[in-house]
Amino acid sequence: MAGGFDIQVNGYAGADFCSRDLTLEQCSRACAELAADGFSGILATVITDTIEGISAKLARLAAFRDRDPAIARMIAGFHVEGPFLSRKPGCPGAHDPTKFLPASVDDARRILEAGAGLVRLVTLAPECDAGLVTTGYLARQGVTVSAGHCDPSLDELVAAIDAGLSMVTHLGNGCALDLPRHDNFIQRVLYLHERLWTCYIPDGVHVPYHALANYLAISGVDRSIMVTDAIVVAKLPPGRYAYGEGEVEVDGAGVARRPGRRTLAGSTISMHRVRENLARQLHLDDAAIERLVSTNPRRAVGVAAPPGASA
Repeated sequence: MAGGFDIQVNGYAGADFCSRDLTLEQCSRACAELAADGFSGILATVITDTIEGISAKLARLAAFRDRDPAIARMIAGFHVEGPFLSRKPGCPGAHDPTKFLPASVDDARRILEAGAGLVRLVTLAPECDAGLVTTGYLARQGVTVSAGHCDPSLDELVAAIDAGLSMVTHLGNGCALDLPRHDNFIQRVLYLHERLWTCYIPDGVHVPYHALANYLAISGVDRSIMVTDAIVVAKLPPGRYAYGEGEVEVDGAGVARRPGRRTLAGSTISMHRVRENLARQLHLDDAAIERLVSTNPRRAVGVAAPPGASA
């Protein structure tokens, strides 16, 4: 069985891909730990910062790939999550809303240039992209565009898909804690599931397993993707740690939050745990799990499977 391919990994085992101070040694160690924990490849994820900050982080990661073949094997590309996100209550999640910006082609171009052709995925809020020009630009560059940390209307979401958006980032998270009963972002996405790749975090915390089973029954194994959304504290004991430009606190159950806040801040699960959760909690067979953790994510962002792998 091939390792899982995770399109949303913010850090691992003490290495923070969102830190301006990430070292080559930290990145190399994280990649070794990822390989040991069932990952065959990832998109290293950089979250909201200034355009200059995001660009510097991407350039550093690209340089590390050039210097270390093991890093290059594990980090197949980059996922930029922000800064074109919504300030609506609940939408920012663990992101810093003071650094959010309206979507801009010029800023998107700077991000792609800094990523040296390795930016595979960009998460943005469609309603923050006037005329959807940035969505269209990114899609034309071969970048997968995903809706996340957002609350577009049904018409706005349809228009974004028509402009090139093809994915939804961690459905059920990055949205308001309390939603209208029927007309809400989750329902809009599920209604449009045949036109989208829908991503979920299967840790039982971000989305309870019974809700995840319901969502997956609609979005379907063939159009769904499981991600860890792992952060720097994955594999670390409970405590308070630096994360991005702030801090994160991990409780005794391994749940990570910004200190003093209800909202979650990524996860601490491994790919081995993802497979175990899908088998034990959702009763999925090996073939379905392989699609969700390897085949689908690779297809969604255009990353080929390693030679000899089934995906």
